[in-house]
Amino acid sequence: MLIVLAGTIGAGKSSLAAALGEHLGTEVFYEAVDNNPVLDLYYQDPKKYAFLLQIFFLNKRFKSIKEAYKADNNILDRSIFEDELFLKLNYKNGNVTKAELDIYQELLANMLEELEGMPKKRPDLLIYIDVSFEKMIERIEMRGRSYEQIEGNPDLYTYYKQVHGEYPEWYENYDVSPKMTIDGNHLDFVQNSNDLDQVLQMIDEQLKELDLIK
Repeated sequence: MLIVLAGTIGAGKSSLAAALGEHLGTEVFYEAVDNNPVLDLYYQDPKKYAFLLQIFFLNKRFKSIKEAYKADNNILDRSIFEDELFLKLNYKNGNVTKAELDIYQELLANMLEELEGMPKKRPDLLIYIDVSFEKMIERIEMRGRSYEQIEGNPDLYTYYKQVHGEYPEWYENYDVSPKMTIDGNHLDFVQNSNDLDQVLQMIDEQLKELDLIK
């Protein structure tokens, strides 16, 4: 099976992916953040680096999802299906041009078409972690990446607010695979082991309903 996680910045995707990978005994493919040569530049100058950043992410996610599709059991802590959300937001903010948007969307469509020829054509389950804006900011502060901090770049507050606001509609429209929601406000699976156990049980129940585990 292939499980993909989704959610806004700081939702806890990587933490849940790691726990779920250990729980199910499967490999986890993580978002290319720590070794990303463009991400820090983007936070400094979104208009200059937005398109390059999204192409970088698209390339890395396409590689990850192809590798995941070839194996029996894998987890992606963010997938190619969310990427367009960020590109469209940068287009709304004037950070990418209409030509760049069109090129990106054509490239994404070609990539998704190629995935149709893979042994597995789509994920088995998408897990969306729903958190409040306040929880999102709390998690971003807690993980401590300097370029993500509002204190050093007050404009990020507006950007984070925009990103958070895009997700409900994106999740509602997502129809590539079965999906489920985890309430990341009331179930603090990052800090609370009991909450994590409850979340893993919820996921197990969903996987059983889909006949993916016994």
